[in-house]
Amino acid sequence: MTGEWSWAGAAVGVTLLAGLALVAAGLPMRRRATLEQRLAPYLRDAAMPSRLLQGGQPALHLFGFGELLAPYLRRLGDGLERVLGGGPSIARRQLRAGRVADVERFRAEQVLAAAAGGVAGLVGTGLLAVSKRSLSIPTMVALVILGAALGAVLRDYALGHAARRREQRMLAEFPTVAELLALAVSAGEGATGALERVCRLSGGELADELRRCLADARAGANLPTALQGLADRTGLPSLSRFVDGIVVAVERGTPLADVLRAQAQDVREDGRRVLMEQGGKREIVMMVPVVFLILPVTVLFAIYPGLSFLGFDL
Repeated sequence: MTGEWSWAGAAVGVTLLAGLALVAAGLPMRRRATLEQRLAPYLRDAAMPSRLLQGGQPALHLFGFGELLAPYLRRLGDGLERVLGGGPSIARRQLRAGRVADVERFRAEQVLAAAAGGVAGLVGTGLLAVSKRSLSIPTMVALVILGAALGAVLRDYALGHAARRREQRMLAEFPTVAELLALAVSAGEGATGALERVCRLSGGELADELRRCLADARAGANLPTALQGLADRTGLPSLSRFVDGIVVAVERGTPLADVLRAQAQDVREDGRRVLMEQGGKREIVMMVPVVFLILPVTVLFAIYPGLSFLGFDL
């Protein structure tokens, strides 16, 4: 009974502290206007940017409290950015994952993941305390901090995993797209017309990137610059060589179809080489159970009759 009252008192104390912290954060002396808020009245006549140029990621919806908690999440994300750093790396991985480069949003998501990990750690410490009937306070705090750190790390790992998965899909689509481009160019289409035809007939991650290149070209950039943006966003060596080949063919007037076929053949060769490397690694991993499990049991069955005949007890 005493334990139940202690947990209830702890919950009431935490809730009271959270309420007092929110009240203190909302005091007029702490609601100082930022530089953006002070300059906003003088910049109202400025043209607003088009919504088509804004990021395509949805806003954070925290059970209807997204707008209320957004300033606090932004501050926590800024603090996390100052502590961890790595903003350019996060922006590159977001572009590789096909998302808008928004480091501030990712830090907010990382704060939410850390909060979820802290709550999971708190629940775990509660279960351990109930099962063991006693658990030291430093151990509980350490488990909560460990859960929060694990949540932040897992969010960062999820972003890198999404970027790698998307690049693998693009590499799988690349030979087919290159062959279609070569066929379109051989049929008499220009570079831009071939890209439009392939984007209209195909789908996938690489086709989406090519559509983005065409949109950049229609917006005023020349085709080599738009394709170079594709190479910069993805960071794949094969796509970089593909873009370099197209740019050289467009600028110098060399046969584009032969270049595209050669690029597709190179990607297929790279895919075979990667499969051979993965097969070699899997072969080594498959030897682990054979050497450490099957072979000792086989040796034991072989020497057991002789040892038992000599009188050794196993």
